[in-house]
Amino acid sequence: MGKFRITVDTGGTFTDVVYYDEERGEISIHKLPSTPHDPSEAILGGVQALLDKGVRPGDIEYFCHGTTVGTNALLESKGALTGLIVTEGFRGIYEVGEQAIPYGPSIFNMFYEKPRKLAPQSLTCELKERVDFRGRVLTALDEASVRAAARHLKRKGVKSVAVCLLFSFLHPRHEQRVRAILKDEMPEVSVSLSCEVLPQIREYFRLSTTVINAYLQPVLERYIANLGRRLEGAGVTSKKRYIMQSNGGTSTFESTAKKAVATVLSGPAGGMTAGVCMARATGYRDLITFDMGGTSCDVALIKDAQPSFASRVSIDGRVIALPMMDINTVSAGGGTIARVTSQGMLEVGPDSAGALPGPACYGRGGELPTVTDANMTLGYFSETNFLGGRMALDRASAVRAVQDKVGTPLGMSAVQAAEGIVRIINVKMEEAIKAVSSMRGYDLRDFMLVAFGGAGPLHSSQMARDLGMKGVIVPLYPGVNSAIGLLQADVKHDHAMSRLKVIADLGGEEASGHFAALAGEARRELLDEGFGESQIRYQWGLDMRYVGQGYEITVAVPSGVLSTPDLATVRSLFDDTHKQLFGHAAPGEQVEVVTYRVAGIGQVPEVSMPRFISEGRALADAHLGARSARFGGADMKAQVYQRERLDVGHEIKGPAIVEQLDTTLVIFPGQVARVDAWKNLIVTEET
Repeated sequence: MGKFRITVDTGGTFTDVVYYDEERGEISIHKLPSTPHDPSEAILGGVQALLDKGVRPGDIEYFCHGTTVGTNALLESKGALTGLIVTEGFRGIYEVGEQAIPYGPSIFNMFYEKPRKLAPQSLTCELKERVDFRGRVLTALDEASVRAAARHLKRKGVKSVAVCLLFSFLHPRHEQRVRAILKDEMPEVSVSLSCEVLPQIREYFRLSTTVINAYLQPVLERYIANLGRRLEGAGVTSKKRYIMQSNGGTSTFESTAKKAVATVLSGPAGGMTAGVCMARATGYRDLITFDMGGTSCDVALIKDAQPSFASRVSIDGRVIALPMMDINTVSAGGGTIARVTSQGMLEVGPDSAGALPGPACYGRGGELPTVTDANMTLGYFSETNFLGGRMALDRASAVRAVQDKVGTPLGMSAVQAAEGIVRIINVKMEEAIKAVSSMRGYDLRDFMLVAFGGAGPLHSSQMARDLGMKGVIVPLYPGVNSAIGLLQADVKHDHAMSRLKVIADLGGEEASGHFAALAGEARRELLDEGFGESQIRYQWGLDMRYVGQGYEITVAVPSGVLSTPDLATVRSLFDDTHKQLFGHAAPGEQVEVVTYRVAGIGQVPEVSMPRFISEGRALADAHLGARSARFGGADMKAQVYQRERLDVGHEIKGPAIVEQLDTTLVIFPGQVARVDAWKNLIVTEET
């Protein structure tokens, strides 16, 4: 046998595993229930499934994992006891934050409360030191105050410390010295420095990001160390072991443990990476990725085969100011629970039945109706062909849960209640799609919806019709698409520095010098990880704003070597981007460069999805029969097909259902699905 790569995406309900045989260029998949108490158990189960096929542990030369460990620790407040060290007089920055209620539904919440601080005031210490906005030392660091702070935090049992001193991104030596003293006084403590986590302007965002990193770092360190030991125990000793990051690239186990905050969107980032690869391969260059799993739904926009990024996101009301794929997440999954409120209103979510007990139809003791139970009630699932027949579903339990908990309280049948559940969850997910597209100036009529995740294809055809989109693309392996994205991701490290200057006063040589310094850091990091010079490439960007604005826009720059005329072109690109996002531009106003960004990319040997040619099979070979299902408020006979037996060029007209190992696709009346050369299913409206 040849060499293998394994990628694993851990979800709330299932753990998805992809195997890639490098010698044959073949992809195979495996799904198994997640083990929330210890995610590594399911991961090792996926590894063992490959070993059971006769593959030797030494033949597994690459491992990559998309994890929700950091995200869950943040959302469930299960991080480390964290202390905070700041410049004297600035202990209120974390408490004050942005001085406003966040945008969105919170504006209308009369009882809004800010999220609990991860580093409370009782664990916040001030140091005597001061650096000004030019990076000049005004007051030298008082090391006695550092030792006093360390001893106080040690007495309180603090396990991790965030250090965020004023203007440390211009003068990092004070923070570096603080770390040395902390390690002297508290050898076992984890230390996160803002000058390393986020060396850029804006004090609160830098502080918040650093505190979150400190809060999560011990959790990720323990998890990654345990996973590494278990892999080695199974004989998988390859040094190519990576964790997916929120920026769409991967990072080594060792690097990830030092920058835990970069993994909060680790899971959904894989799906967007796969979407970008699909856009480049198939020619559908404008896509909305739609990943609906068991507990949540993630959507993102791809324009001209390029992913969209955000330089600042909020997770559960806590700000992270690192470059991340711009992914909008809502609580809408197959396990999302439906209920009738005390006011007699049907409510779907946000809580989920998870992997255990799961939906009622799983037969594991779940009694509350979920979105999966609603789809089962509507006839979209087979009782005997779920997960390729490995898992039987109980339709009677699904119907009973929907009827008892929703239908009877609302005075309607189980089928009517199920239709209401699906309609509500669809609207919630459609609003998430609008938030990343039409609300930012994009026309959804230009976009295809890429549906994946275990539940995505079930809902995609109706949603694309509701939104007026061009159609739907369902990948060959939709249920494990995020794990396939991990297979296609390169190693990526982001570096940034803030240096404010009006672009009209900025010379090409100065700008190129800043880029060169950042590129040097990225290059050293990638060389240390074993990449050769020919495997390293760079992406360049500038955060810019009109002088006086309180926010920046990141503009991609084609090269790290810029001339003064190049900067004029970049300035015009900024105006165009501002108009796209906000509907107006001000070409006559001065523009200021705020932050320089360089992403160092270590290129991993490319994995492309296989392209097929027609084998001449008849559509009847894939036909499994017909069953009654609900479409548009009416019962209809839907033709049922087995996805794995479909051939290139086959066309299926709705109403129809396509079943496969990892998901089910519903095709509505008036729609047609065809199989393209990559065996993607392309669903469009009949003409």
